[in-house]
Amino acid sequence: MKAFRTAVVALVLASLPLASPARAESPDRVLIFTKTAGFRHDAIPTAVATLTTLAADAGMVADHTEDAQAFTADNLARYRVVIFASTTGDVLDANQQAAMETFVREGGGFVGVHAAADTEYDWPWYGRLVGAYFRNHPPGLQSTHVQPERDGKPAGERWPVTDELYNYRANPRPQVSVVATVDEQEYDGGEMGDDHPIAWCHAFDGGRSWYTGLGHDAKVYDDANVMAQLRRGLAYAAGHADGC
Repeated sequence: MKAFRTAVVALVLASLPLASPARAESPDRVLIFTKTAGFRHDAIPTAVATLTTLAADAGMVADHTEDAQAFTADNLARYRVVIFASTTGDVLDANQQAAMETFVREGGGFVGVHAAADTEYDWPWYGRLVGAYFRNHPPGLQSTHVQPERDGKPAGERWPVTDELYNYRANPRPQVSVVATVDEQEYDGGEMGDDHPIAWCHAFDGGRSWYTGLGHDAKVYDDANVMAQLRRGLAYAAGHADGC
């Protein structure tokens, strides 16, 4: 009888459906966008390679495109972060702009690198997303120091950088949290005075935005301080970190 009961139990267990293994969560995805309708930066391939690596280091998968048709609501819903890496000029039409606005309003993150501030001057929402529009820049590459900042105060040691240093149409500080400033006294052509933000972040319209003005020169992407700054910005935009 005992052997019979054992056989019955075994038969019942064998007839039960096997539990499927837990499905691994899909990694967050990042879209790197580099379309240009104006000046085109030679450093774009380096920027794409660097950002792709930083995304992978953070457990995310990066796609790169210059095709504005990628900006549909359905496609952008696949992504956690959209990066404008040295885009210039008018790169999206009205429908594509609407898709980007929906993406951010539904909690998406944005990272702007360098000439992202030299993009879409006729789209006011985008200007508010980035935080400030490009005005001009001094000639050539110039050297200065970057002062990291947190909660409106210097935080950490200054570090040197050589790059194209943007002046902006307005100081973004009233609308954003400044991440870093540059010292205009150390180079020629600065027009923003004693308070010259060069990187910042803010919560915006349901999503998160982070921007750095650095990134013109390909050599900048070899700078450990710049990499740390970009890494923090990507984490903030993706919602992996509360602060930037």
